[in-house]
Amino acid sequence: MKVVTIGGGSSYTPELVEGFIKRYDELPIRELWLVDVEEGKEKLEIVGALAKRMVKKAGVDMKIHLTLDRQKALINADFVTTQLRVGQLDARIQDERIPLKYGMIGQETNGAGGLFKGLRTIPVLLKIAEEIHEVCPNAWLINFTNPAGMVTEALLRYGEHSKVVGVCNLPVHMTTSIAGLLQVEKEDVHIEFAGLNHLVYGLHVYAKGKEVTQEVIRRLSDPNSQVTMRNIAPIPWQPDFLEALGVILCPYHRYYYKTKEILAEELLAFQSGTTRAEVVKALEAELFELYKNPNLEMKPPQLEKRGGAYYSDAACNLISSIYNDKGDIQTLNVKNNGAISSLPNESAVEVNCVVTKQGPVPLAFGELPVEVNGLVQQIKSFERIGAEAAVTGSYEKALVALSINPLVPSDELAKSVLDELLQAHRKYLPAFFKEVNA
Repeated sequence: MKVVTIGGGSSYTPELVEGFIKRYDELPIRELWLVDVEEGKEKLEIVGALAKRMVKKAGVDMKIHLTLDRQKALINADFVTTQLRVGQLDARIQDERIPLKYGMIGQETNGAGGLFKGLRTIPVLLKIAEEIHEVCPNAWLINFTNPAGMVTEALLRYGEHSKVVGVCNLPVHMTTSIAGLLQVEKEDVHIEFAGLNHLVYGLHVYAKGKEVTQEVIRRLSDPNSQVTMRNIAPIPWQPDFLEALGVILCPYHRYYYKTKEILAEELLAFQSGTTRAEVVKALEAELFELYKNPNLEMKPPQLEKRGGAYYSDAACNLISSIYNDKGDIQTLNVKNNGAISSLPNESAVEVNCVVTKQGPVPLAFGELPVEVNGLVQQIKSFERIGAEAAVTGSYEKALVALSINPLVPSDELAKSVLDELLQAHRKYLPAFFKEVNA
């Protein structure tokens, strides 16, 4: 069995390697190829050396290969995972800081920053999907690259390769956190998830087979019991609002229901020169210094501060379930195919799926509650038009996508931030500068 990880020099890679080691008895990976680009060569070598030490310490028969030659790596691959960042963290800093200059939220998967990460990423991933289709057509493409919703949308609508699944650690994180609130084991909690990536709702929660949705909502109303991520401020929910909404919110919903409060927090960080992107860059530098230590033979605990906790659970569980034909339920980004009746069949949605050897089969939820359906429709429009802009290089489509995003307060501001971000990322957006590059 052969797995290829594109973006292998990522600081997240040790988490993935640890996940494969833990599951080696059920997931006997003989070859793990870590692939990166020239700019990421040094990080690839550092991470690759740590991965080799981890495998050696674990005593498993898994050969780690490092390469910059993607096509060579893809030969005979069974699974290809993607975890790349076009422009690296300096591009993310621009995605956060430029929108904040205009008084709007700067974030790597939401709003203007999310759109531009999508514009840079989608053409690269479509090229990778084309190569997979040519070199290893039976391989599954497992995408972890953000913005996962828009990226999966593009891969499903415009990509040549059909065996595509998007994964996110958020549903695993939410399930684990809610199990903690209820003081039960994670395995005893089942949540019916439906929505979009970073906009997924828990429609019903069960603990040991008993519905406990209202109990969870009540506990989440407590300011001291907030479920959030390391990159999102734990701003408490208004209890009456949670009760009225009647579903479980994910941490990213704060960007839409707590926009004013989140923006205020981000502007404070922006003014002090410590946006999340700068924090992550400093943390990543610290991690790579740790990774260089020849005596380090395991994933360091500091990696959890990076925001990728449970990434390996999401990615490795999916690969294992396909490989072993488990038929278990996981929350994944897949083609809708009627799972959410109010969204197009061909669109990407994030829903619970039964995972078999043939891949994930989404469970049908029907219509989303009217209380949440409007926001989901709006963000899906943003994702679809944003994906089209990435593929076509259309300035007009990019402007429309930004203007309909609820985190962008006006079309005038949309145009201003669009123009500045286009220039900032010009190097990574050749489709938008065809005439100049001709």
